[in-house]
Amino acid sequence: MTLPLRNQVYETIKNAGSLTDSELSKALIKAGISIPEDEFNKTLLNLEIYGLIKVSWLTKDERRIEIVEKIEDDDDIEKQNRENLEREYEAGFPGIDQEEIQE
Repeated sequence: MTLPLRNQVYETIKNAGSLTDSELSKALIKAGISIPEDEFNKTLLNLEIYGLIKVSWLTKDERRIEIVEKIEDDDDIEKQNRENLEREYEAGFPGIDQEEIQE
C-alpha cells in the first residue's frame, strides 16, 4: 500500500524539521518521488491550509518550509464557555439536586 503524495511530503518535512523548497525537492527525488513543480506547489499549499506546515519566503526564488508546532492553549473564555455548557447540560435533568452533582 502506498501513501498519498501529501503524506509522503509531510513525513519528509517532519523528519527534516525545516528545510528549503529546493532541499525538499531533492529529498523527495532521493526517496524516489518525482513530482512536477505545479503538483509540488499544490501539495505544499494543501499542507499549509490544513495547518500542518508553514511556508515563508527567504528570497525571491527560495521558500522555507517548517512544521507547525501545535500549542494547546487553554483560553479563559473557552474554559468559561465549557463550564456554562456543562451547567446547562446538568440543568436539563429535572429532579436531580444540583448540589449533589457538584459534590
